[in-house]
Amino acid sequence: MSINTPFNADASALRLPQPYLLFLGDTTEAGFAKTAYGLRDWAPDKCAGEYALPQATVSTGLPVLTPAQAHAQGARSMLIGVANGGGVIPASWIPALVEALEAGLDLVSGMHVRLAEVPELAALAERLGRQLIDVRHPPLGLTVGTGRKRTGKRLLTVGTDCALGKKYTALAVSRAFADRGLDVNFRASGQTGIMIAGGGIPMDAVVSDFEAGAAELLSPDAAADHWDVIEGQGSLFHPAYAAVSLGLLHGSQPDVLIVCHQPGRTMMLGSASYGLPTLEETIDINLRLGARTNPAIRCAGISFNTSHLGEEEAIAVMAEESRRLGLPVADPIRGGDQFARLIDGCLA
Repeated sequence: MSINTPFNADASALRLPQPYLLFLGDTTEAGFAKTAYGLRDWAPDKCAGEYALPQATVSTGLPVLTPAQAHAQGARSMLIGVANGGGVIPASWIPALVEALEAGLDLVSGMHVRLAEVPELAALAERLGRQLIDVRHPPLGLTVGTGRKRTGKRLLTVGTDCALGKKYTALAVSRAFADRGLDVNFRASGQTGIMIAGGGIPMDAVVSDFEAGAAELLSPDAAADHWDVIEGQGSLFHPAYAAVSLGLLHGSQPDVLIVCHQPGRTMMLGSASYGLPTLEETIDINLRLGARTNPAIRCAGISFNTSHLGEEEAIAVMAEESRRLGLPVADPIRGGDQFARLIDGCLA
């Protein structure tokens, strides 16, 4: 599997300097460090270590290194592994970010606030010739979608809601395809996925008119037996994020869908007055809308996020839903026979 092979984009397409030193700031809540944990879990070879302020109480378990030590060991950038409320860069972080630039590291961020908007960082980076890379900004020159059928095979993860496993599912499926000897790329469409892959397009930052075109760029023409496994975003049912989901669905032109869901979740994340759709509704609307650009689209199965369930309960829930829906249902992180059947369904 390749999760870092350049796609055929123009020279402005994002490339990230690796390995990373993961910066945890002054974080005391593990949930805010999900970017760092995602990189640790899926791209450990790209992580040289971690660096945090004294107030921090979370850790990835990676070696603790100063920016100078990390640079000496081959790190090429310090990556902000935190997603705090509002996506801000607090003043308390600035000395550590300055230290990294002075140690020879570029800076990589997925925050809403751009690194170059911090005057001290902008001036120092220019003087030292360092890069300030903001992941949540799409490449230049995007165009509207064409709807042209592209060569190769594509799989897209979609969901009943946001933040329930579309990225982890796409990564796990990519790895499983590679284990079976297939030619496959993971195509990242969100900030953490891009940091894991080292490239991609942040679909939630693309102007709406260009969403489908960006998705076409993300998964270009490929060999007939090549698979692109594309990280999904949002949900067609989410009152805030449906637009990015539809643009990604049309532009990706997936041959295969995997629907992602967290059993027990009943209300939309961030929109608590909206209930989740059923799995049947989610399959139906994604197939009907996806057929606009790929009439041969099909659903291969369901990915469950059962991290909140015990092993026996998770297995029982997945088995019951598989019987009810007549489709493979698996938790890709748990793996096992159920996940193998899901992969079989994708490749059938």
